[in-house]
Amino acid sequence: MKTTSHRGNTITAQDGVEIYYKDWGPRDAQPLVFHHGWPLSGDDWDTQMLYFLSQGYRVIAHDRRGHSRSSQVSDGHDMDHYAADIAAVVEHLNLRDAIHIGHSTGGGEATHYVARHGQSQGRVAKLVLIGAVPPIMVKTKANPGGLPIEVFDGLRAQLAANRAQFYLDFASGPFYGFNRPGAKVSQGVIENWWRQAMAGSAKAHYEGIKAFSETDFTEDLKIIDVPTLVMHGDDDQIVPIADSAPLSAKLLKDGTLKVYEKFPHGMCTTHAEVVNADLLAFIKE
Repeated sequence: MKTTSHRGNTITAQDGVEIYYKDWGPRDAQPLVFHHGWPLSGDDWDTQMLYFLSQGYRVIAHDRRGHSRSSQVSDGHDMDHYAADIAAVVEHLNLRDAIHIGHSTGGGEATHYVARHGQSQGRVAKLVLIGAVPPIMVKTKANPGGLPIEVFDGLRAQLAANRAQFYLDFASGPFYGFNRPGAKVSQGVIENWWRQAMAGSAKAHYEGIKAFSETDFTEDLKIIDVPTLVMHGDDDQIVPIADSAPLSAKLLKDGTLKVYEKFPHGMCTTHAEVVNADLLAFIKE
């Protein structure tokens, strides 16, 4: 997929979808590209973007197709299109020596992008996966430790029945670990999650569940040879660590696994100071 046109902070990809992005900081600084999780937007990276902007980096985040300010198109809610869309943004901005940082579904998107586009084009310096979905979430014969398909069917059913309440429950419960005893709950964080999610397309979010749960990233991970940091909380209730981060780190040619005790899925928000410091150290290595 190639970029055909652009307007302001959007690019129009070949299939007509408009992808919104924000691009802050010096144009000659090393670029950091942030890939958001389901069903959010580039806004989910605000804390990281402001921090790395203050450290002198160029920071870029987009909204995935069907999410927030990007086109609510009917089709293409799969990892091939997600990766091609961000490739169009990267090529439009002519980013080189970029570090791609993906959370959750965004980790899958970043993995697929680096393996299928960025690495072969010589545009990628490093990759970071945080609470990310690879290698594959759903239980299969090849992945017996995965989550049963019924788990994802349940997400689809709740989304279809009452998306607004489902998203409120998701953010106020397992995503940030706010359902754990003694958790420091932030109403603002919950409402910001809900705001981002409700701005997106119900169809894109519904079909995105298949994309993040059933895509097998095994071959992508084997292809990637850039240094990759795999960060995961051991209390992640959304992407259980046992069937994700350690397996990805083993498949990567140059992967480093870092596990965070009692950190939740939304660790970039709940423990931003720790995450940001470790990201900076890895970037500077």
